[in-house]
Amino acid sequence: MSVLISGSVAFDTVMVFPGQFKDHILPDRVHMLSVSFLVPQMRRNFGGVAGNIAYNLSLLGVKAEILATVGDDFAPYAEWLKQHQISIASIKTIKGTYTAQAFITTDQSDNQITAFHPGAMEHSGELSLPAGTYRTGLVGPDSKAAMENRMHALHQAGIEAIFDPGQGLPMFNGDELKALISKASLVIVNDYEAQLVEERTGYTPADITQHCEAYIVTKGGEGSVIYSKGQQHIIPVIPAAAVVDPTGCGDAFRSGILAGRVLGWNLVQSARVGSIMGSEKIAHSGTQNHTLKMSDVAARYQRFFNEPLTALSV
Repeated sequence: MSVLISGSVAFDTVMVFPGQFKDHILPDRVHMLSVSFLVPQMRRNFGGVAGNIAYNLSLLGVKAEILATVGDDFAPYAEWLKQHQISIASIKTIKGTYTAQAFITTDQSDNQITAFHPGAMEHSGELSLPAGTYRTGLVGPDSKAAMENRMHALHQAGIEAIFDPGQGLPMFNGDELKALISKASLVIVNDYEAQLVEERTGYTPADITQHCEAYIVTKGGEGSVIYSKGQQHIIPVIPAAAVVDPTGCGDAFRSGILAGRVLGWNLVQSARVGSIMGSEKIAHSGTQNHTLKMSDVAARYQRFFNEPLTALSV
């Protein structure tokens, strides 16, 4: 069985500013902000949440299919996905549009300023759930209509849905979030997004787990925590060979969670694999330039956790 990933497919133009934003942005002048940053380093990468997660799943040997809309400029990205055995059968090209584009400037403290052009993604709500046999589906950042439609469609089809709102979270009010959480098997957010979810819904982590199997909160360099069945499981961060580029580490982590649904790992095992994937990604520039193999993951799992990576109950 494969994993269906609904979310953004984008080109990421990443620029590195060899300084710190705080030295150029004056707090008492933000109402009339006009700054320019010289960025000697620039690269254009394949990105977007759906593309990034699917790429990481391919490294883990798990089949993935992307459900998304793209523009006329998608051809090179399509070839890249095909090279990695990622299905693009459910990706629709919207004529006369660009594929979504993110322009990211990062300073030496890993702060980021991002401009995002949704392009073809604005039409993603028009897509229907493809006919296929899926073990699980992840609904990631997309247009508001797409995220709502996809959660509803997966729920109606009896396919477990993982709700990963990411950058799309601010589009939803408390009642809308409650409705989406009620349709989810898992909810995954970072620590900032967790605060927003809890403020808007009035839910505590324990409340959220009354509506779904588990609530997973990632905390960057502090690892992650799983709230499930009245318990908390702390998942440590795995030391990286180098800290080069944090962009896409969250997507790499999510691939471990999704792979676990297919390969039979429990949530703790899955999140540990996610930590391994994130530590490998952060050591490389770009979101799809690391090449870890499943055998490497298993060896690192054994080394860091002193136990084999074996299939338990889902």
